[in-house]
Amino acid sequence: MQLQLSTWAEVEAYLKRSAGVIVPIGSTEQHGPNGLIGTDAICAEAIGRAVGEAVDAMVAPTIAVGMAQHHMAFPGTMTLRPSTLIQVIRDCVVSLAAHGFRRFYFVNGHGGNIAIVQSAFGEVYAETSMAPRDDGRAGDNRGGVQCTLRNWWLRPPVVKLAKELYGEHEGLHATPSEVSLTQHVYRDHIKKADMLPAPPATLDFADAFDFRRRFPDGRMGSHPALSRPEHGKQFLDVVVADLAADYRTFLAA
Repeated sequence: MQLQLSTWAEVEAYLKRSAGVIVPIGSTEQHGPNGLIGTDAICAEAIGRAVGEAVDAMVAPTIAVGMAQHHMAFPGTMTLRPSTLIQVIRDCVVSLAAHGFRRFYFVNGHGGNIAIVQSAFGEVYAETSMAPRDDGRAGDNRGGVQCTLRNWWLRPPVVKLAKELYGEHEGLHATPSEVSLTQHVYRDHIKKADMLPAPPATLDFADAFDFRRRFPDGRMGSHPALSRPEHGKQFLDVVVADLAADYRTFLAA
């Protein structure tokens, strides 16, 4: 069930049987010569919705703009300040918690979001655990809210498949795995570009301008010319099976 395609009455009925919600979160940023700017959000949304269908869970609207300051030297990139993203996540969780949602399962498509999302969870927990009780004291954690983050590209079945398909050419950013997934989702928007394999890369960079100096075409050790839409279908299948089982475990904890 997609939250934005549901009525309030349908959400109310859903909450009588489940307190879980899947929240896709990604980014709007450059993804190399043939990667769509929306890659991270597209991947998170496609996976989140597919997992939702597999486990009959509510899926919230995708948080499509993340923390992408380091890509701002490339046209089209959009970013939120870390403090802004923390508040966006906090407000989304608290809004849904007010209606009765208690288990928040974030499906993330962007590495730059990881630390920020975890910090946002800390803000949520601080708010719920420090909220005053009826007797005026703090610390009842009366909401019972639990949040968790899953980075789809780091899941073991995904890492294994990427290694089998691309070997050392998977890289760190604008990877053939994520580009393949977008090609599967948007077959009418597959982009072509001439490129050679990129040299190995590390995460040793400073701001956006230093990033572009080190990685002029936006890739980080990746070779997305190897991307194929049929590969994208494989990645979607393996990660959905993995996360569906994981979601059920999270919900039952």
